[in-house]
Amino acid sequence: MVYLRAPLTDDVLTLLALHKASARLYRGVSSPMTTTRACAAYVERSSRPDYTGMLVCRTADDQIVASVNISQIVRGGFQSAYMGYQAFSPYAGHGYMTAAMPLVLRVVFRHLHLHRVEANIQPGNAPSIALVARAGFVNEGFSERYLKVAGRWRDHERWAMTVERWTALQRVARSRTTRPRPRRSPTATARRSQDIR
Repeated sequence: MVYLRAPLTDDVLTLLALHKASARLYRGVSSPMTTTRACAAYVERSSRPDYTGMLVCRTADDQIVASVNISQIVRGGFQSAYMGYQAFSPYAGHGYMTAAMPLVLRVVFRHLHLHRVEANIQPGNAPSIALVARAGFVNEGFSERYLKVAGRWRDHERWAMTVERWTALQRVARSRTTRPRPRRSPTATARRSQDIR
């Protein structure tokens, strides 16, 4: 359904158009990039050691449908970062971010080798909270007036995932897909054959 890739210089104008088209969708939740310069700076920032930007692209036609950013990557004894994401209009609500989240977490824990990632979400942003809850994030608490978004200090909930929890969830998912189906007894199989006839 989707794949991830790094943003490129050639994406600047496309990203600008997507952010402008999504201004109403982001109102009060995010601050869209509104200039070519801002989009170019985002592309450049995405390759820094403390920041990993990823574009979510639709497999069928390579259309950019969302972006995910792993920011403020701190190493040493912390090995943690913050996750931000946004689906672009008109692609929000079509399941693209749900499909992308397992890929993003694989990057976070397998490629960036982080121990923990945190997503801060406004309490009224129900779709975003549902996304991280489905992915297995844990609600760690509430921060009053935590981030300044669109000119106002706004409350946020803190949702987090650790590598230990992610690994355990992966193990459970694998066991569900590889669990052998119960074998039918010969009597039940013969009875089923008679029913079909």
